[in-house]
Amino acid sequence: MSLVSEPVRIGILGDFNPEFRSHHATNASLQHAARKLKLEVESAWLPTPSLLEPGAAATLDSFDGLWASPGSPFKSFDGMLKGIEFARVHDRPFLGTCAGFQYALIECARNVLGVQDATTAEEDPNAKNIVIYPVACAVPNRDPKAPKLSGKINQIRLRPGSYLAAFYGKEVIEEEFFCNYELNPEFEWMAMEAGFPVVARGSKEECRAIESPAHLFFVATLFQPQLSSTEAKPHPLVTAFVQHVADFHRKRLDDSILA
Repeated sequence: MSLVSEPVRIGILGDFNPEFRSHHATNASLQHAARKLKLEVESAWLPTPSLLEPGAAATLDSFDGLWASPGSPFKSFDGMLKGIEFARVHDRPFLGTCAGFQYALIECARNVLGVQDATTAEEDPNAKNIVIYPVACAVPNRDPKAPKLSGKINQIRLRPGSYLAAFYGKEVIEEEFFCNYELNPEFEWMAMEAGFPVVARGSKEECRAIESPAHLFFVATLFQPQLSSTEAKPHPLVTAFVQHVADFHRKRLDDSILA
């Protein structure tokens, strides 16, 4: 196996907002994982409108991995879907968190299952197929200004034998949320039908993560692992993502040498 002699490149799908804690945490968590793995990681934010431009595919292809960020509503709903579609179709290591999880489900519903009007209640509250709808059960004792699902939530159960459980090394976890929308349980069948089974559930059986057993790395979580990552304790999911991105980078280098 060749050594990584140049930086691993990760594209972050989303519209960077300096006021969002989650956006700074996304950048930082990648560097926490990089230093743990003794890698050099370069990350760049890819604004959602740019993902609809003629050269978008070439831009996306220049990255070894893609992360669909929190931050909906995005400047371009369709742009975010295009970025996720690229990762899925081209088997690029992919991580989606919070809104990235929500849009991954929409992308699968539209482009894998053909449900063209699948959408979110945030985008179109009057749509027929609202796959992502408002959080049904708000967490108790939250700040009135905080989203319905916010703060650290424990007793998230991971499916035994899933990649996600292997990354954590356990089957019950605590994670931080900051969102108002989640998967409508009436459409949970779509995730399984599209090949992205549910691998994490909340205390009331709510879907909290999906993954693909057929891709190199395709994981999407409603929670935000980046919010709990630290220099001293890089998050295991982000670290697993970066490791898979580095493996893909090495394979691309090897393939280019052999070509």
